[in-house]
Order: sequence, then C-alpha cells, then structure tokens
Amino acid sequence: MASAAPVAGRFTPRAWAAFIGCTLIWGSTWIVIRGQLGDVPPSWSVTWRFALGASVMVALCLATGKSLRLTPKQHGFALLVAITQFVLNFNLVYRSELYVTSGLVSLTFAFLLVTNSLFAALFLGQRVTGRFLLGSAIGLIGVALLFAPELARPGGDNFAFGLMLAFAGVLSASIANVLQATSFGRSMPLEAGLAWAMAWGAMIDAAVALVVAGPPRFSTDPAYLAGLAYLGIAASAVAFSLYYTLIRSVGPGQAAWNGVVVPVVAMGISTVVEGFQWSLSAFAGVALAIVGLIIALRAKTAA
Repeated sequence: MASAAPVAGRFTPRAWAAFIGCTLIWGSTWIVIRGQLGDVPPSWSVTWRFALGASVMVALCLATGKSLRLTPKQHGFALLVAITQFVLNFNLVYRSELYVTSGLVSLTFAFLLVTNSLFAALFLGQRVTGRFLLGSAIGLIGVALLFAPELARPGGDNFAFGLMLAFAGVLSASIANVLQATSFGRSMPLEAGLAWAMAWGAMIDAAVALVVAGPPRFSTDPAYLAGLAYLGIAASAVAFSLYYTLIRSVGPGQAAWNGVVVPVVAMGISTVVEGFQWSLSAFAGVALAIVGLIIALRAKTAA
C-alpha cells in the first residue's frame, strides 16, 4: 500500500469549509438525537442512522465512479472504525441523552482533545507537554463546575450514570480518531472506507439491537423520519467525510478545534430548545473548559 500523503498543517479555504461545515452540522445533531429517543429503542435508531449513512456513501461512490473494493487489511481497519466509532460511541451517546441534556453531552466530547492526545502518546509515540497537562487540568475543573449543580440535585445518580455513558463514548470515539491519524488511516480511500465502516457498523448495531432491544422497531412519525434523515445524511455521510478531509488536510491536532467549537453551538441550541438554565458556575465552567482546551490544543499542535 502506498504511504499516506503528508499532512499540510495549515488551513486552506477548502479546509476552512470542511471545518465550518462539520462544526455547524455536529453542533446541531445533539438536539436532533434527543428526538430519536422514545418509541424506537436507541440501538435501533443508531442502526437505521448508519444504514442510511452507508447507503448514501455507496451511492456517492457509484455516482462518481469510485471503487468500493477494499483489501482484506483495509476491511479490517474499516471494521475497527465501525466498532469504535459507529457502534460503541453512538450507542453510548444515544443512551446518555436519556439522562443528560444534549448540550452537556456535547461538552463532554470537547475532551476528545485530551483522550486523543493521551492515546496518541501511548500508541503513536507523540509527546505530551506540561502545557498540555495544565490546559487539561483547567478544562476538567471547568467541566466539574458545569456539572456540579446537576449532580447535587435529586436524581443526580441518574445524571452521573448518563455522564459516565457520555465519557465512555468519548473514549471509544477517541480510539477511532487515533486510528484515522495513523499513516494507514490517512491512506485509506475516503469514500469507500467510510461506506464500509458505516455498513459494518450498521450490521453490528443491528445485532446489538436484537440482543438488547428485541425485534426491529421503526417509526413513521414525520419528526422521527426528518431527524433520521438529517442524522444519516448530513451528520453521518456528509459530516464524517468533511471531518476526515479536514484531518488529512491539516492534521488531527488542528482538526481538534472542532471539538472546542461544537459544544458552544450545542449549548446555545440546548438553551433555546431544552431550557437549559445558566448559573454563574455554569458560565464559569464553560469558560474554564474552553480556555483549558485551547491551551491544551495549542500545546499539542506546537509539540
């Protein structure tokens, strides 16, 4: 297999377009996911989402004449991405929103920067600097301030459980991100790799759903169908294509700015739609979380 093309490390107009596109899409998905919870069990909603996403990617390959063939080794890589990104991550995220507001769940995913860097240090040999550790500590204090009022309320145990699910999703997604940062990951054909990863993911999601939720369930409610279409097409096929393009253009460190901006968009939407109540500690928590993540990000990209 040919080696991956070197990462440019700077934002071109194309990279900025990819960054803005996936940030706006993913910033709005958290509230849409909440609308998928109800009559249809979370595992089946995840299954339908990635079955649709895979279908869109297959159609794109057929329409543009790009091959869907992968080598056995590439299929193995796509399967790893499927399990970590499209099975574990999303099943955990969907369930976490049963207990935690969408904006707060999105904020936990800002800490992909932390887990990405730690995993990169462990498995890719990248250096973790003191400045990165300082920024991570500031960010974690901010998250603690933001979550403290919810944990102190009656029913806080359920909130804590939802938070645990969200952070488990962060860890799973981080593994998938580090896989994409390897030379093998960057050498994978983008469209075919995503098509197969989502297809493998949908098949495994269906098996999981059969075990934990029983026979297939679907909803023809217009709101559910609209949400599914948005999540499957925009938030899966389009957004992941943009994000992986961004990683290949500027590298995983610079692309991680996405994780800082997405929660800001999501928290704003949650405030309007879900009535999230902002307290002084919440404002301080968000501010510290963003400042800490920016410090950590700059340290990471400079290393």
